[in-house]
Amino acid sequence: MRKSVGVVVFLVFSTAGILAGQTNSNQDTQIHLNQIQVIGSHNSYNLGFAPSEEKFAYSQNPREYEALEYRHATLTAQLNGGVRQLEIDIVQDPHGGRFSHPKIVALTKQAGLPPDADFDPNEMDKPGFKVIHIPDLNQRSSCLLFTDCLKEIRTWSKDHPEHVPLFLLIETKHGRTQSIPGSVEAEPFTSETFDALDKEIRSIFADEEMILPDKVRGNYQTLEAAVRAGRWPTLAESRGKVIFLMDQKNAGPIYTARHPLLQGRVLFTNSDPGKPDAAFVEENEGSQQLIDQLVRQGYIVRARADESTIAARTNDTTRRDALLHSGVQMISTDYPLSEPSKWTGYSVGFADGLPARCNIINAPAVCKSSLLEPNAKIGGVPSPENHPVPQ
Repeated sequence: MRKSVGVVVFLVFSTAGILAGQTNSNQDTQIHLNQIQVIGSHNSYNLGFAPSEEKFAYSQNPREYEALEYRHATLTAQLNGGVRQLEIDIVQDPHGGRFSHPKIVALTKQAGLPPDADFDPNEMDKPGFKVIHIPDLNQRSSCLLFTDCLKEIRTWSKDHPEHVPLFLLIETKHGRTQSIPGSVEAEPFTSETFDALDKEIRSIFADEEMILPDKVRGNYQTLEAAVRAGRWPTLAESRGKVIFLMDQKNAGPIYTARHPLLQGRVLFTNSDPGKPDAAFVEENEGSQQLIDQLVRQGYIVRARADESTIAARTNDTTRRDALLHSGVQMISTDYPLSEPSKWTGYSVGFADGLPARCNIINAPAVCKSSLLEPNAKIGGVPSPENHPVPQ
C-alpha cells in the first residue's frame, strides 16, 4: 500500500512539473520581446577608482568625484543577480596601446600617493575596441577588451539558455577628458569604424544568437513599420539570445549612412519615432506619459532611474518609482538589487526580486511574471515598503 501511495505522489509531482513546463512554453509563444521589463546596470563594466586614484580625484574636484563614486561587480555576478540589461562604453584602438598608460597613474605618483595595483595586465596593448568610462581618469574595467566583455556574456548565456533576451547597450566614446591636461583623445567613430564594430561583435556572437534588425524588419518596408505592427520576436524565438542597442543618438546617422534600414547591421539605433530605423528609443528624462505612449506604439524604451549618485545618497525614489509604474522595457541604474547604495540602501528592482516581469502597459493578460525565468535564483529581494510596484 505504501508503495502505491509513493507511486501516486511521484506521478502527481511529475505531472505538475510537466504542466508547469507546458504553461511556460505556451506563454512564450504569446509574449513578445517588447512586452517584458528588465532591470539594467549603468556602465556595467565600471570598477570605480583605486584608493590613491580616489584620493586624487576627490582632491581635484569633489563634486565630479562624487558623481562617479559607484562601481559594479563583474558582468557575470550582475547577471547572476538578476540584471538583464548591460551597458558597455567603448573607444576605438585599432592598433593597440592608445590607452595603455592612463595619466591618473602618473598624477597620483606626483601627488605623493602610494601606487595603486596595476589596472592592466597588458590587455590594452592589444588591438581592438577598449572598454573605458573616462580616458586617463576612470579606466578600471572588469573587462578591458570589448571582446572579453562579450565572451563573458556569451559564456553566461550558454550556461543559462532559458534566460530572457539580454539587452546590451553600447556607447561609443570620443574626445578628450577636459579635467586631465594632455588627455589622450578618443577618436570619433566613422562608418568604417562601425563596420569594424559589427565585425568584432560577430567574431563572438553568431547571427542566430542575436536578435538582429533584419530579422525584426522582415518583409516590411522599414524597421519602424515592423515594430509598430508588433513584429518584435516572441520569447519562444528569442530566449537565450542577446540584442545590441546603440546608446547615443548622434551616432545613428553615421551607423545608418550606408544602411538606412539597418540592413546587415547588428545594433538597433537610438532613433526618433517616425524615422525608418526607429525601433529603440531612450527617454532618460522622459515623462511616464511619454514613455507609456511610445511603448503602446511598439517601441522598446530605456530610461535611467538615477544619475550621478544623487538618489543613492538621498534615497530619493521619485524617478525610480515613476519608472516602475511605467511600461519602460529597460530601467537602468547604478544600484540593482544585488548592489544597493552604501549610503542609504537605495536599489532598483521588481517585486519578489524577479529578473523580469510582464510589461504593465502592453503585456497580454495571460502573461505571468513568475514564468518569465522560473528557474532564476536572485539574491536580494526588495521590501514592499521600498518598492511599491504592481505585482
